[in-house]
Amino acid sequence: MAEVGQQEQQENEKKIEETRQRFKNEYIQDSSDKYDPRDVDRLHKDDALVEWYLTWRQFTVDDTLKMIDESFLWRKEFGVNDLTESSIPKWMFETGAVYLHGYDKEGVKLFWFKVKLHTKDAKTIVDKKKYVAFWLERHAKREPGMPLTVVFDMCDSGLGNIDMDFVKYIISCFKVYYPKFLCKMIIVDMPWIMNAAWKIVKTWLGPEAISKLKFASKSDVQSFIEPEYLPAHMGGTDPFKYAYPPLPDDDFQTPVCENGPSNGPIASEDDKESRECDSEGKDDFESSFSSEVAVKPKKVNFQDDGLRPEDNDKGDAASRTKGVKKPLTIFKGPLLHVSPADELSFGSKETEKKCLIILNNVTKNQVAFKVRTTAPEKYRVKPSNSSCEPGASVDIVVSLHGGYQASLQDRFLVMAAEMDLNNGMTPVDLSQFWKELPKTKITEHRLRCHVLESSKPPVSLPGLDNPMESVSNGHQDLHTALMRVMACNARLEQKLDACLWVQKVLIGLVLLLTLLSLLSLYRLGSAGQPS
Repeated sequence: MAEVGQQEQQENEKKIEETRQRFKNEYIQDSSDKYDPRDVDRLHKDDALVEWYLTWRQFTVDDTLKMIDESFLWRKEFGVNDLTESSIPKWMFETGAVYLHGYDKEGVKLFWFKVKLHTKDAKTIVDKKKYVAFWLERHAKREPGMPLTVVFDMCDSGLGNIDMDFVKYIISCFKVYYPKFLCKMIIVDMPWIMNAAWKIVKTWLGPEAISKLKFASKSDVQSFIEPEYLPAHMGGTDPFKYAYPPLPDDDFQTPVCENGPSNGPIASEDDKESRECDSEGKDDFESSFSSEVAVKPKKVNFQDDGLRPEDNDKGDAASRTKGVKKPLTIFKGPLLHVSPADELSFGSKETEKKCLIILNNVTKNQVAFKVRTTAPEKYRVKPSNSSCEPGASVDIVVSLHGGYQASLQDRFLVMAAEMDLNNGMTPVDLSQFWKELPKTKITEHRLRCHVLESSKPPVSLPGLDNPMESVSNGHQDLHTALMRVMACNARLEQKLDACLWVQKVLIGLVLLLTLLSLLSLYRLGSAGQPS
């Protein structure tokens, strides 16, 4: 089984290299300014990007090259690499017609389209298309390789809200421009009068995406999305109300020490920060982070000397990290190397309720960091807010609290910023440092949550009383594996078609030889008869 997987991986690597070489020779050679150089450079460096295109085109290189060409031309035309919040008209953000918020049952981010807020207007269609591209590119950079579940909320919409050109563009985004980004497309509460329009849409999706299209009423949409991420008009309990500014796609909450201000400077600073956030309308945020630390042999600079007798206790640090598996993958950021690179894995066993995040400072200056989460009531993070000296590393222990179970919807955010202590700043000024720091100087890395198979809670289907008939939540790895199987199946079908063609040719030759033999025998028989 391992040999088969290794052989398949080698074949994929050959396809990736062939795609790159042919794209360079056939599409770039005579027109170097045809595409944005940043896209071309990424194609030559990012194996995952090429594999996404290949997978979506079932590893047929000719089709993949056409797809990359179309995608790169679109990216240059719309200036996708340079799209920013300020480059989009403010009124588009204010309408709340398109935004990212929440997760489906598989832990995939939701991309909402409020259809009733859309009106067809030829004057604004280009800006609307750039607006969609802005959100997709923002997600692609923040969570590379992670798909989206598109939700068309068609409640209270009518024919006047349907713009077929715009819908076709959205489908093209997932079909061509952002391959493998589409997990599902859920159409909620579609009026019967629009059935004809969506039959046309189905033809645009193509065989790769048609199975991802789901139609749901208000009552059965909960089979795809938990009530906590559904609005009230869909029978959900999500208190989220769209408002701009700020952008609504960031669900991470500011860490606060679980023991309050009595724990010292870190606790009081975080508590103060939390109160400031509360005064800005975020009073619903709660957190249960603590600020202890497991220290590596290299020196790590914390808030002040008052914390060091406790936090620098190596025996205590060793006990906290005992039994916690060290991550194997590394994300190499400009300030910190973060390990693991993509996800934290939690399970139901005692040894699976803790994970380790290792931060390595690769700069020549001190780096401040924060850890945030979308589920602060579930996790303890130690430390959640501190700093790291040049060349030093910090072990951050993330543990499940009480009887909580990890969920695929949970996310963690590691924020980092370089500190210049030459201007007299001291570590005790950390809270003020974050407050005054421009957002452009903050680097972010997101970690998703992986739930080990043994700990996945069963999901009861509506109307089923027998617990044996419950099913488990799906996982994104299953989708990736399925795509690989489909690609492998497509290659086998191609080989089978070739074999059938060869077989038909051989049958034709055998029939021809048989016919010639019979003809020869007939002539011999005719020649042997007396005249």
